[in-house]
This record gives sequence, C-alpha cells and structure tokens, in this order.
Amino acid sequence: MKILKIFSLVLSTFMVSGVFASDMKVGFIYIGPPGDHGWNYQHDVGRQAVDEAFGGKVETVFQENVPESADAERVMTQMALSGADMIFATSFGYMDPVINVAKKFPNVKFEHATGYKTADNVSTYSARFYEGRTVIGHVAGKMTKSNKIGYVASYPIPEVVRGINSAYLAAKAANPNVEFKVIWIFTWYDPAKEADAAKTLIQQGADVIMQHVDSSAIMTVAEEAGVYAFGQASDMSEFGPNAHLTAIINGWAPYYVKRVQQAMDGTWKGGEQTFDGIGAGMVIIGNMSDKIPANVRKEAQDLADGIASGDIHPFTGPVNKQDGSPWLASGETADIGTLLGMNFYVEGIEGDIPQ
Repeated sequence: MKILKIFSLVLSTFMVSGVFASDMKVGFIYIGPPGDHGWNYQHDVGRQAVDEAFGGKVETVFQENVPESADAERVMTQMALSGADMIFATSFGYMDPVINVAKKFPNVKFEHATGYKTADNVSTYSARFYEGRTVIGHVAGKMTKSNKIGYVASYPIPEVVRGINSAYLAAKAANPNVEFKVIWIFTWYDPAKEADAAKTLIQQGADVIMQHVDSSAIMTVAEEAGVYAFGQASDMSEFGPNAHLTAIINGWAPYYVKRVQQAMDGTWKGGEQTFDGIGAGMVIIGNMSDKIPANVRKEAQDLADGIASGDIHPFTGPVNKQDGSPWLASGETADIGTLLGMNFYVEGIEGDIPQ
C-alpha cells in the first residue's frame, strides 16, 4: 500500500511538472466564430489539422470573436502568460497588437495572417486570394444576364481592393458589358449587414453577387432571390444549392502544420513573409456547379491551371488606373510591392474607395 501511495505521489508530481503534458502549446485568435462557415471556419480547420498531425505532442487553444482592438492584445497576452509557445493571429487588424505583444514575449513565436509588419519573433502569411477572384470573376462575367455584378466588401485594405480589381478585370475580359457595383460594410462578420448589402445590390439589378466578408448570409439571400453567388473562404453550397456557383476555399492547414513543425524542430524563423496562391494550394477553387455551362467550367479551370503554373498573371497589362492614367503597359505584370499596397481601382470600376 505504501509503495502504491509513493507511486501516486510521484505520478502526480510528474503530471504537475509537465512531464506528461504536451511538448508545445499553440494559440489561435479569430475575428469571428469558427461556425461562420467561412474565414474563421477554415482557420479552425487548420488548427484541427495541427491537432491531428501532432497528437498529444501539441496542445492547441483558440479564442473566437476577438475584436481588432486592445482586446486582441489582452487575449494574446493571456495566451502567452498561459504558456503558449506560438500564436497565430488570423485577421488583418491584429497587426499592431501582434507587434506590441511580441515585444513583451520575445520567446513566443507569432504568426500574423494578411499583415505586413514583422519582427524577430513575428512572421506573416497571406494567400493570393486575388488569384481565386480572377477565376470566379471570369465565371461571374459569363453567368450574368443583367451585366451587373454586385460585390459586398469589408474594409478598404489592399487585400480587399486587390480582389475587387482582379475580379473586375477577369469579368470584363469575359464580358465587355459588365458593370461592378460595390458596397462597403466596414466589418468582416455581420450577417445582418451582409444580407442587407446583398439585397440592395439585387435591387439595383445585380444577378451575380461576390463577397469579401465572412458569413454565409449572402448565399442565403442569393438563394432566396434566385440569383447567383460564390462561397467565400469555404464551400457554401449547403446555404444556396441553386445559387452557389463555386467557391474560393482557403487552404491554411498545410501551412499551419509546417510552421508548427518548424517551431518544434528549431527551424522556425521570424521576419518571414509568405504569400502563396493556387499553385501552392493555399487558394483552392471549389467544385463548380452544373449550372455553369461546360465550356465556361473548362475556361475557368484552364485559367486556374494557368495561374497555378505561373503562365497567367491576373494583373497583366495593358491596364489603367481608375482615373485613366497608365498603370501596366501591354504584357507588363504587377510587382509585388504594388499588389501588397494596392489602394486604387482599375479603370472601369465606378465609385470611390473609402478613406
């Protein structure tokens, strides 16, 4: 009996000291709920892939609905104090909070999605979503009957502006009569606002709706109104079986698994910036609806394949800026600096980018 008590005491001591605990703790913070069936859902799919890849060696935790404010600093600080060795901050507005918290915890590895500020213990990662928007822009241009395409946009940051421009250029190339109508709602996730914006665009004659916001509300509105839409970040066909044409799916899982593995084996580096697209599998074109004619499906697939191989660049001249001034000469492609800092519309898009 005494031996059993001693063993129990030793076992308890080992468990408290962490001998049987995970080798690493990884935290994730989300701007919305993982149940949004969009942006946050796919990041959580990536988190679960880390769980599956490393089993008990890695513990993952997450906090949802974290505002892009001082609350983000508070949440990340608490994660670091609670033993997180690595933190993934998954929204653009977390950029300065990440930098601030990283200074306080130099031994914690930070990864920030879609930002551009780095540090010795901060790296960034983003997907070339504009590549996917080129593909669905082509489909939208071919599928519209009214020649009016609606676009629900979140915030006027380069990532969103890039997407609007790339989608418009592809739609215009597919259908010279296309017009874009853009509504900015200044939130990533607000199903009510997203739905209201979609309804307004439909009332203005749009029969195809695109989005750079996170919920499935727009797909539901499109289904009810009998117009077409595209899944954002995830396949959203269950919310609009007749409306859903295809989707841009965010493939974060391989990146998360790779970076956690690097952190575990000591090869992770801060100051790195990853910007991958269709070719690397960070942007995935979802299944295409049978409602898209076979020839258009093939054109879209060929476009995706060409982008993946590097033979096609979504931003290839001649392209002018909205005011008519030259931007890209014939055959010229956009440089990475202009893409990452894009703050202008291309020629043909009506309206202004909010400041």
